[in-house]
Amino acid sequence: MSLSEIKSRIKAEEDRAGRFPGTTRLIAVSKRQPDDRVRAVLEEGHRLFGENKVQEAAGKWPGFRDDFDGVELHLLGPLQTNKTKQAMELFDAIHSLDRPKLAKTLARLSGELGHCPDLFIQVNTGEEPQKAGVMPADADKFIAECRDLGLPIVGLMCIPPVDEEPSLHFALLAKIAERNGLDGLSMGMSGDYERAVALGATHVRVGSAIFGERDYG
Repeated sequence: MSLSEIKSRIKAEEDRAGRFPGTTRLIAVSKRQPDDRVRAVLEEGHRLFGENKVQEAAGKWPGFRDDFDGVELHLLGPLQTNKTKQAMELFDAIHSLDRPKLAKTLARLSGELGHCPDLFIQVNTGEEPQKAGVMPADADKFIAECRDLGLPIVGLMCIPPVDEEPSLHFALLAKIAERNGLDGLSMGMSGDYERAVALGATHVRVGSAIFGERDYG
């Protein structure tokens, strides 16, 4: 599927849902993708990308940013506390704030660095033990704690269980965000981004549908 086709589908779903055009941002997830595929998407004019690992992004994106103006980079994967400073220097937004220790580290470093990326709190909507994210019942308290630390919390993120209807999880995330006065909803991936748009996603994270299957070799 082409980048332009995905953008057209997002626009069509915004229209169907009665949303303003352009209120859903498309994050092209470039993790584990060859540089030539990423460069091709950049040359099409797309500028918002997502990576899962700090180390991979550090090796890839400084060069692309030298070649292309206006690149915006978001961290989508788990963030280890010892990689926090590097992440804050590389990324414009972090979608995986999920625990008090990380929140405190981000707050301390934002004071030292004088800036902090936009932050999304990851909510484990499926309450899966193997998955990162705060539990839905704990989300309100954690959001308040992060705000008390002065962190720029702009929204919430979720990754629904693979064997459940994602719309139920998108609706739950939207409900938590609404009652906490948060506008950002990072939800929806290659297989379900249209349903996410219908339920208010402000950021959808699409990788293989744009770039093709990833190289795990």
